[in-house]
Amino acid sequence: MDDAAGRVSLAQVELHGREFSLEYQWISHQRSGISHQRSGISHQRSGIARERANAPLLVFLHEGLGSVALWRDWPQQVCDAGGFRGLVYSRPGYGRSTPRPHDEKWPVNFMHTQAREVLPALLSEVGVDAAAEPPWLIGHSDGGSIALIYAAGFPECVAGSVVLAPHVFVEDVSISSIERARDTYLTTDWKVKLARYHDDPDSAFWGWNDIWLDPAFRSWNIEALLPAITKPVLAVQGEDDEYGTMAQLDRVARHVPQAQLLKLAACGHSPQRDQPQRVIQATVDFIAQHTQQRTSE
Repeated sequence: MDDAAGRVSLAQVELHGREFSLEYQWISHQRSGISHQRSGISHQRSGIARERANAPLLVFLHEGLGSVALWRDWPQQVCDAGGFRGLVYSRPGYGRSTPRPHDEKWPVNFMHTQAREVLPALLSEVGVDAAAEPPWLIGHSDGGSIALIYAAGFPECVAGSVVLAPHVFVEDVSISSIERARDTYLTTDWKVKLARYHDDPDSAFWGWNDIWLDPAFRSWNIEALLPAITKPVLAVQGEDDEYGTMAQLDRVARHVPQAQLLKLAACGHSPQRDQPQRVIQATVDFIAQHTQQRTSE
């Protein structure tokens, strides 16, 4: 399979006796002269060895309706700006990954499963030894929450995290906006538009929407996990975020004292789309700062 950014491959992972195909893509900063168009798992693994050098590896974790393709070229821009390697993937139910069966509803702890089981399985399958070479996690929205859960659960297997509009607890504004998203999906051509990025748009949309609007999800909260995060965290949010308030970032700062916050004016729920260059520069500077600190220790 190909998309505009290069070759996209499928990794096969097994979880609880079920096999899943996960769509993923390697990105190399273009100034390195290394092509980011690869195919096949065996090529991906050998590619990591050739590119290992000293370039930090960034793993991009998408939002609740995201996918490899919906990141567009922003991961490539980040990698070009910082001289990074990147790995972008679609979680089960999204993009070209195995769709969610229509009669299957995600549990309240679905993001914990993604962080503690799916992401480690994918990294292992594509040849990333996170203990030997901890990656940086770049997560947006639900992907930011998954990054925080992973960083708390595997503190020695992550170099640091950059989280964009993460959720650490459920707010009324989140529920209201997700209810409006449901109405829009049912009354407009949004499904047709999402079909450009997902093999099964109903799998992606209803998997996300149903669990967030489940009354049981109202008590979802990951604050108790956050003090276990020992590595650097940059948390970014727009002041006009329609899915969460600045209380999300303030809770991160309360529980993760080393976290740095970036609160952006004139910015909604997707900082990487609303203020791409500002977020790229902040990400590059943050990773460079902590990479240099680690090198000098």
